[in-house]
Amino acid sequence: MGTVFGKESVEEPPHDTLLSRRNANTSYELRKYGLRFAATITYKNTGENSTSSPFGALAKYIGVFGTPQNEGDTSIQMTAPVVMENSNKGTQIAMTAPVVMENANDDNNSNDKKMMFMLPVEYDSMDKIPKPTNPLVHIEEIPSQTGVVHVYNGKWGEARNKELAKRLAAQLIQDGVPDMTEEFVMEHYQFWGYNPPFTIPYFRRNEIWLPLEQTQADYLVKTFKPEVK
Repeated sequence: MGTVFGKESVEEPPHDTLLSRRNANTSYELRKYGLRFAATITYKNTGENSTSSPFGALAKYIGVFGTPQNEGDTSIQMTAPVVMENSNKGTQIAMTAPVVMENANDDNNSNDKKMMFMLPVEYDSMDKIPKPTNPLVHIEEIPSQTGVVHVYNGKWGEARNKELAKRLAAQLIQDGVPDMTEEFVMEHYQFWGYNPPFTIPYFRRNEIWLPLEQTQADYLVKTFKPEVK
C-alpha cells in the first residue's frame, strides 16, 4: 500500500550530493555517482505509451514476472518489490531505482530510445552479472558521472520532460555554467523514474538528469556551495 503513496523501498545507486540549488527558479541538485551497471534495451519511440514493451523485457530479465530470463544458475536473496524464490533456471535480481529513459543517440534514427534498469551494487563487475537470454537486453557499464538533477512530482511524459529540461537549461545558463546551451541539454538529458505506475501522481518522484563536464561541476560547487545546509 505504501508504494501507492510514493514510499520507496528499493535500492538506489549510492551517490554524493555536492550542492542543492533550492532557491533557484528551477531547483536542482548536483550529484556524483560512482561506477554502475545497467540492463538496457533500445526501442522505437512511438509516443507517450511506447515504454511498456521495453519495461516488460527488462522486468523479465531480473525476474519480476517469474523465472528470470538470464543465464544465472544460483538464486539470490531478493529485496522488495521482487519476491524471494529459489530457481536453478536463472538468477533473480532485485528491482532497483531509478528506471532510466534516454535518447539512444543513433544518428540513423532519432526515434530510437533506451530504457535502463540500474543493477544492485553487488553487481560491480561484468563477470558477476547474469547474462540476458533475451538478445534485445544488454548489460552496460555506466562510468562515474557528476551531473544535475531536477526533481518533480506528478504525472510524467515526453512532452513534460522536454518542457522541464528546457527550464533546467535556462536555469543553468542563467547560473553561468560554462559552455551550457539548450541544445546540449535537450540532446543529453535523461528521465529517471522511481515509482510504479499505480503510485498516486502527487506522490511520485520523477527526475530530469543531465551529466556535466568536470569543469562545469567545479564551477557550480565554487559558485553555489554556500547554499548547502
